[in-house]
Amino acid sequence: MIALKDILNRVATVQVVGATDVRVNALQIDSRKVQAGDCFIAIKGTAVDAHKFIAQVIEQGATSIICQTLPTEIVEGISYIVVADSSKALGQLASNYYANPSAEMKVVGITGTNGKTSVATLLFRLFRALGNNVGLLSTVQNQINEEVIPSTHTTPDAINLNKLMRQMADTGCTYCFMEVSSHAVDQNRISGLQFAGAVFTNLTHDHLDYHKTFDNYIKAKKRFFDELPASAFALTNGDDRNGSVMLQNTKAHKYTYALRTPADFKGKVIENNVTGLQLDIDNQDVHTRLIGEFNAFNLTAVYAVARLLEVDKMEALTMLSSLTPPEGRFDQVISAHDKVVGIVDYAHTPDALKNVLQTINAVRNGNENVLTIVGCGGDRDAAKRPIMAEIACRYSNQIVLTSDNPRSEDAGEILKEMYAGVPITDRKKVLTISDRKEAIKTACTLAQKGDIILLAGKGHEKYQEISGVKHPFDDKAVLREMFEELGK
Repeated sequence: MIALKDILNRVATVQVVGATDVRVNALQIDSRKVQAGDCFIAIKGTAVDAHKFIAQVIEQGATSIICQTLPTEIVEGISYIVVADSSKALGQLASNYYANPSAEMKVVGITGTNGKTSVATLLFRLFRALGNNVGLLSTVQNQINEEVIPSTHTTPDAINLNKLMRQMADTGCTYCFMEVSSHAVDQNRISGLQFAGAVFTNLTHDHLDYHKTFDNYIKAKKRFFDELPASAFALTNGDDRNGSVMLQNTKAHKYTYALRTPADFKGKVIENNVTGLQLDIDNQDVHTRLIGEFNAFNLTAVYAVARLLEVDKMEALTMLSSLTPPEGRFDQVISAHDKVVGIVDYAHTPDALKNVLQTINAVRNGNENVLTIVGCGGDRDAAKRPIMAEIACRYSNQIVLTSDNPRSEDAGEILKEMYAGVPITDRKKVLTISDRKEAIKTACTLAQKGDIILLAGKGHEKYQEISGVKHPFDDKAVLREMFEELGK
């Protein structure tokens, strides 16, 4: 247990009612989890204002309350701390409660529309291969060295984030690589963390269901860089038109990486085929098992971070050549008999889908057909649905539109919105099959010897969310099952 006054260190308070030397058992933002001796932080969320639960949590045993507005009824013996923004204060409170774990490691955050998971995971693997104790916070999974911890959000809430980082620090981790989503920045989940560096990958159409405008989306990403300390580095993609925007107001040391334009860390694709990439990075030849130009960007970013964290140049390049892609990122399954190539990829944005399909078309011999199975998630940015279908048509010989994670929406309605993006001239090559397993089976049935099937959208996920219920579903396992069942 820790004293409330110690948790309040560096937190700007507006008003204090009651004692601050009380002991705090745990921090809670979920009123249902509050127990005796806990401190409840009342946050005004997008859907619910937790201030209305203050009386309830006091009955459950909470002894201290962090809030933006004092309740009308003040209970004797309860400590009330009023702050300007309880969401922002939470990050510093959580950091203090867990004894500032981010200060004990070099924490590097990776943000951008696409590539966050790949860059974070590749950095984790590279630094592990160099013999370091390393933590990973990603969409696919959280990891402390070889211990895997399931992931529910791209960036956890501030309490769980600091709890995980405390575990990392206590395990002796000297590095932590984490994805930083625009939601996490906007919701102050990373407030209070000390970053050694930040990486910007790219910015394309996504999350407009949340941010409403592209300008708001850019500002959320940029805020991460704006708040970096002068001791940190800020690394941005020089080939992305929004890359320079990220560096405009940062106090951190500024660096760029690129494939096409002059940069501090320069990569160049020499050869791109089914066996991997041949790259020139920092005037050195590197062969890697990763495929596609998007991975050339990812690898150049990884190399740049390694060098900025003072890894020897040749050591960094040697480790790059041994790296493998994260699960669900251009993840290949080849059928036993017909050698049909199945590619499972998390591509769930127009740009990501375009990248993976362009990569497939760049490395194929030319005679194979490309069959794309793709859907769009429910309760998310609906504007991208027709765009995703149009991109699939542009780069594929056959398309099967199917259900992704419909969540609370009707899968059939989502498919109608996608189909609206299909050009009239391409309609004959498009099938609509709502049942995802049946869609995969149909594509496998249509595939001839040597053809390529892209199964896009869910990647590493092991479930399909329908009407609020998560049903077990693994794209890669179903693809293997269909290959075997059909004798492919």
